[in-house]
Amino acid sequence: MGKTFDSEIKKLRNNIDSIDRQILELISQRLDQVRQVVALKKIHNVPVYHPAREEDLISKLRNQASTAAVNPDFIEEIYRVVLRNSRIEQTGQMKQQAVKAGANVLIVGGAGQMGQFFAAMFRSSGYTVRILTENNWNEVETLCRDTDLVLISVPINVTLKTIQRITPFVPPTAVLADITSIKQAPVDEMIKYFKGPIIGLHPLFGPSCSTLDKQIIAVVPGRDNPACQWLVDQLTLWGAILVSSTAEEHDEIMGMVQALRHFAAFCFGQFLCQQKIDLEKTLEFSSPIYRLELGMVGRLFAQSGNLYSEIIFATPQRRDMLKAYVSSVNEQITLVDNNDKALFEQRFSKIADWFGSFSEQAMRESDFIINKIIERF
Repeated sequence: MGKTFDSEIKKLRNNIDSIDRQILELISQRLDQVRQVVALKKIHNVPVYHPAREEDLISKLRNQASTAAVNPDFIEEIYRVVLRNSRIEQTGQMKQQAVKAGANVLIVGGAGQMGQFFAAMFRSSGYTVRILTENNWNEVETLCRDTDLVLISVPINVTLKTIQRITPFVPPTAVLADITSIKQAPVDEMIKYFKGPIIGLHPLFGPSCSTLDKQIIAVVPGRDNPACQWLVDQLTLWGAILVSSTAEEHDEIMGMVQALRHFAAFCFGQFLCQQKIDLEKTLEFSSPIYRLELGMVGRLFAQSGNLYSEIIFATPQRRDMLKAYVSSVNEQITLVDNNDKALFEQRFSKIADWFGSFSEQAMRESDFIINKIIERF
C-alpha cells in the first residue's frame, strides 16, 4: 500500500509541478504583453490605470470561476495581485516618459522628504530638476530663470511666507504649484502674489511610497488651467489618481480625513501611555482588528510630532472641529456613569442607520485587511 501511495502521489505532484511551470510561462507571456501595452501607451501618453477595464476583467473572471467550480474570491484575489504588479510594471516604465520634454522644474524645499520624492520622479522622466533651500537661497534668481514649473514643498507654517518670497523671481509663463496639505490659504496667496498659471496639489500619501500607482493627489485649480494641464497629465501618466475640488471643499474634507483621524489616534495613544499599558502583552491576546487599530496608532508615533501638529492644528476651522469632537466624546460619559445600555443601543442604531450601506462595504474591506493580517502574523 505504501509503494502504491508513493507512486500515485509522485505522479500527482509531478502533474502539479508541470501545471506550475505552465502558469509561470503564461505569467511571463502576460508580462511581455504588458510591456507592449506600455510601449503603446507611452507613444500616445495614455494613463496606466484604467479602472473600468480592470473591474470589467475582474467581473468576467469571477463569472468564469463560478462556471469552472472555482471560488470566485480566490480568483479575484489572485488577479488583484496580478493587475497591481502589472500597473507597477507599467508605472515604472512610464516614469521615463515626459509630457513636457526638456522642461525645467524647480522644487522649493527639495531637500525635504516629499521634495526629494518628486525630484526623483521628475528626474526619472528626463526633466531638469533644480533644488532651492534656505542654504542656497542666494541663488534664487538664477534657479528660477527659464523654469517651467516651480513646486513649493515646504512645511505648512512657512508655506505662505515662501510663496511671497519666491514669486518675484518666477517667470510669468511658469506653472506655480504647492503640495501643502491645506489648500485655501496657499492657493489664495499664490493668486495674490503671482500672475501666471497656478495649481494647488495635495498628495495623499507619504514619501515612503515606491510608486504612484493608484495614489490619490487632490487638485485645486488656481488660474489658467490649460497651462497647468501638462503637469496634471504627467501625474496621471505616473499612475496617480487625481481628485479635483475647490480649496474650500478640500480643506473641509481634509479636516475630517486627516486632522480628526490623527487627533483621535493621538488621544488613544496618550491614554495607553498614561495607563502604562503593556503593549506587548496586549498583542499576545489581541484580535486582528485590535492589532490593526494599534498598528495605525503606533504608525502615527513612529513619525514626526512637528509634522502632525502642523496638520492637526493648521487652521482655526480644524481646531473648532477638534473641540466639537472632544465635546461629543464627553457627552458619552453619562452612558458610562449610568450604565445606560438602552441609550447606548439607541444611539448605536441611529448611527448605524446614518452609515447606511457603507457599513457593508466597510465590513468587506476590513475583512480583507484582517485576513491579510492573520496571514502575516
